[in-house]
Amino acid sequence: SENPSVTLFREYLRIDTVHPKPDYDAAVQFLERVGTELGLACQKVEVCQGRVVLILTWQGTNPRLRSILLNSHTDVVPVFEEHWTYPPFEAVKDSQGNIYARGAQDMKCVSIQYLEAIRRLKTEGKSFARTIHLTFVPDEEVGGHKGMEMFVQRQEFKALNVGFAMDEGLASPSDTFSVFYGERSPWWIKVKCTGSPGHGSRFISNTAAEKMHKVINSFLAFRESEKQRLKSDSNLTLGDVTSLNMTMLEGGVSFNVVPSEMASSFDIRIPPTVDLKAFEKQVATWCRDAGEGVTCEFHQKCMDQHITSTEESDPWWKAFSGVCRDMKLQLKLEIFPAATDSRYIRAVRHPAIGFSPMNRTPVLLHDHNEFLNEQIFLRGIEIYARLLTALASVPPLPAEG
Repeated sequence: SENPSVTLFREYLRIDTVHPKPDYDAAVQFLERVGTELGLACQKVEVCQGRVVLILTWQGTNPRLRSILLNSHTDVVPVFEEHWTYPPFEAVKDSQGNIYARGAQDMKCVSIQYLEAIRRLKTEGKSFARTIHLTFVPDEEVGGHKGMEMFVQRQEFKALNVGFAMDEGLASPSDTFSVFYGERSPWWIKVKCTGSPGHGSRFISNTAAEKMHKVINSFLAFRESEKQRLKSDSNLTLGDVTSLNMTMLEGGVSFNVVPSEMASSFDIRIPPTVDLKAFEKQVATWCRDAGEGVTCEFHQKCMDQHITSTEESDPWWKAFSGVCRDMKLQLKLEIFPAATDSRYIRAVRHPAIGFSPMNRTPVLLHDHNEFLNEQIFLRGIEIYARLLTALASVPPLPAEG
């Protein structure tokens, strides 16, 4: 008696695409099978060894018009099974209809909702002027560097002729639906401090630890100021402030040896409203104030700050928001607090919206006992079907002749 869309969702969840060894082949074979059933054209692009982007295409009646891109990633983050009520790759459904599995929210639900929305529209005999492409990409959960980041530079991506893209968002515990029109820029910084070594029994001057103490104090003082700014202004969301966390601390060889070098690593997420060059100067000042022998290296430094228009004059947003109004969906516009593959799409100048239709749902991405209720999942298919109808029917734009 289970809805076939739910059965398909649970089948996909059982494919183990968890890092560090995701079974990408099984995922691609599964998605290709579904695409073939739906009569979609299939293309596979190996962006680097072992990393394949699958493209499924529903050709529009006017291929010259810019297309609609529906993106999702196939990989999921690791699990700690001892904290799960049910095995995380069995897609158990409880008596309330909650489906427990890694990827239930992030983001295998969206992949299947895209496909099932297209199934519904094709069954109804619909066709649209604009082509709809679905891309299923690897490695998003480890930065997308061997996935979407490489794919957007390839000719196969450019040939998709993208006009507007949708990608993942977040669940929302309230009645509202979160819509993300931009992202914070992720910076991963490692600060190294060198100083005088010596015996642990002496008061040695100019130690690496003293310099590191100053560095950490400067970074964490800024963290506290941003935390208080978020707390004191109810209009702000996490995506509107800069988050900073010290995530690693390294150094030392023995209890009785003062180390000559120490290092600390920081994960910083910066909203589009911040002047990145000015912030980089601030980081340099914190390091310089700690003393000589303090250096900073970037392990990730995203400088792109493009955002997608949410003005009603924008034809893409007008189509998206119009459907939401008609369906009485309350939207909350936000900057995404973390990072998704949308940033690579926006970086090559294509508008992209992060949206996962999961309201009245706790945010459990990357958490234990990740789940999605089957009724919320099925409602999402209906929402995507309406959104695709509107977006794929946007009239020709001036730039399209």
